[in-house]
Amino acid sequence: MIKQRLFLTMACVAVLSACAVQTPAPPVVATAPVTMASAMADAAVAAKAGHNDQAFVLLKIAASASPADKAPWLRMAQMCFDEKNYGEAIVSGLEVIKRDPNDMLAYSLIAVSGLRVSSKALGDLTQKNGFTGSVRSEAQDLANLLHITLKVEKIVPVKAGAPSRSNASKATLSAPAAKACSGPFCALN
Repeated sequence: MIKQRLFLTMACVAVLSACAVQTPAPPVVATAPVTMASAMADAAVAAKAGHNDQAFVLLKIAASASPADKAPWLRMAQMCFDEKNYGEAIVSGLEVIKRDPNDMLAYSLIAVSGLRVSSKALGDLTQKNGFTGSVRSEAQDLANLLHITLKVEKIVPVKAGAPSRSNASKATLSAPAAKACSGPFCALN
């Protein structure tokens, strides 16, 4: 009886090992390395066809294939900005700046995205009547800093019937404020 079980067990092992040996290995598919030019072109085609998710995947692949190249990150930042996904535009823009600290387009995308996120948050606070105290004074300080930095008298036109700015905040503006805006933030006027 023991010999039959031993023989049956060895027969099963032999059959199973014969099956394992005869199973062909999956074919190895050689993939061509991704070039930056082809990845960027494929992403542009996908984005133009309205497949932004596919374009982002292609850009991420390009970014990982060439980690030192800023081009895929810059394109992702621009696409996020165009889609009003300002948080992701900031993140991608910061990746560009890691690779090229002198890229002015990346700085502009980050700055304008940040301003738009801030504007929305301040608008939401105002609607919820929570725009008081230190938050309000900090927002006013930031607005004054923007006025001085951008050298424009007003960033957003004052609505009819809205209270005008105080004389103190007008005094903080320099004489060149009246000149035409020539910086990257002119679209904010």
